[in-house]
Amino acid sequence: MTGATLLLAVVVLVVLSFFGSSYRVSYLVEGSKKNLNSRLHYYGMFGLLCTGLPVLIVYFFWWLLIPFYFEASVVKFLISSLEVSPEENISLLLGQVNTIRDTLLSVNHSKASEVFNQNGIIDYEVMAAIYALANQPFEPETRPFLFQAGYDLWLLENRAYNTFHFALILMMICIISLYFLLVKPGFRARYHVENIVLGILIAAAGIAIITTVGIVVSMLFETFRFFDLHDWRDFFFGYTWAPNFHGDSEMSILPLLFGTFYISIFALFVAVPIGLFSAIYLAEYASNYTRSIAKPMLEVLAGIPTIVYGLFALVTFGPFLRDFFGDGGAFSVNWMSDARSVATAGTVMGMMLIPFVSSLSDDIINAVPQSLRDGSYGLGATQSETIRLVVIPAALPGIVGAILLAASRAIGETMIVVLGAGAIAKFSGNPLEAMTTITTRIVSQLTGDGDFNSPETLVAFALGLSLFLITLVLNVIALYVVRKYREQYE
Repeated sequence: MTGATLLLAVVVLVVLSFFGSSYRVSYLVEGSKKNLNSRLHYYGMFGLLCTGLPVLIVYFFWWLLIPFYFEASVVKFLISSLEVSPEENISLLLGQVNTIRDTLLSVNHSKASEVFNQNGIIDYEVMAAIYALANQPFEPETRPFLFQAGYDLWLLENRAYNTFHFALILMMICIISLYFLLVKPGFRARYHVENIVLGILIAAAGIAIITTVGIVVSMLFETFRFFDLHDWRDFFFGYTWAPNFHGDSEMSILPLLFGTFYISIFALFVAVPIGLFSAIYLAEYASNYTRSIAKPMLEVLAGIPTIVYGLFALVTFGPFLRDFFGDGGAFSVNWMSDARSVATAGTVMGMMLIPFVSSLSDDIINAVPQSLRDGSYGLGATQSETIRLVVIPAALPGIVGAILLAASRAIGETMIVVLGAGAIAKFSGNPLEAMTTITTRIVSQLTGDGDFNSPETLVAFALGLSLFLITLVLNVIALYVVRKYREQYE
């Protein structure tokens, strides 16, 4: 049974459960709704939830866990094969087996089942034809047992999925039959439907928490592996970033932290004044016509992909700064020799952050009650004094939150700093020099064919966990500042 057939069957059974439940209850009360405990559609909704929700839950866990079983079965086959030596890379062989399996899945079942002839020998002509149908390059030198493992995995998945799909349909039919037998007009359908929906809402809210915990736990385990292979004192208190996959690496987070904060603060110096002043103008001074044009145009900046900002920094803005401050520029000085620099990445990142500060601050300023402005005007204050002494203090907690959002976005930005800041980890106060950040190094360490058992690769997880803790501390500080100013204003 294909996925489309299963989806059609599930939709038909769910619709049947909804209308069948409603019709059965209506039939039992013989058209008189006075004897119903709940409105008629609640009975149908309860039948729909009881039929569809278990299917979604079971299918989710199946989709989540069954690949591990398939992968474990293939690994067991490869390890038990006499053609695999202990020093061979099982992960590489497993990738080749998965490629063969995916190729077989891309053609119809009858064609894929002809790969092995009656004697159990691979028919390379059939396999080459299947690869041609899948637009994949065929490599006849691939060892036969890998084709056997890929075919066995394909066959195992086909049988397992067909059995599971039929079991799902049978489970739904049993649930519908049981519900039709148990449903009565006095059943508290509305109460149970609302409880089920409440449980769904709680589960949806818990996904964010579970996701965060999962990310932190996964990074923690890899970070502990890194510190087993590399001295933690060098990581936290060293002054040099010089990873070397041949050994003797010096990997200190301090120069990366310096570059991250330097570029982020530079970006905030660009984004916060421009964003805040534009928000004040749009909220307090601009006419409705001007606001209707300026605000959407300003928010267009938030929709531009960061890679476009990075290319702008690399191709346009960086060379402009180099020509301006470099040798032969406007000042005839040689302060800047490369287009990549802190100023390049910080300025372009600040442009990207302007909508975050402006749009949020504008909404927050507009949320300040008009009665506060009227009271200030009644006491003789001018518009500028009202904005400075009444509106901004009232909106300050929200403005701090907007600046925090921009700061977190700046610290976690990757593409702009990869293309515009450079890759040099060092301590320098010159904004016209190249520098690197934590996110840039994470990308660099995880790019290529690095061994995930080496400290030079595992350091990316330690850097990621450090970045997570930094943003967490920033959030805690911002929450304290917001509460403090809110109490003073109230």
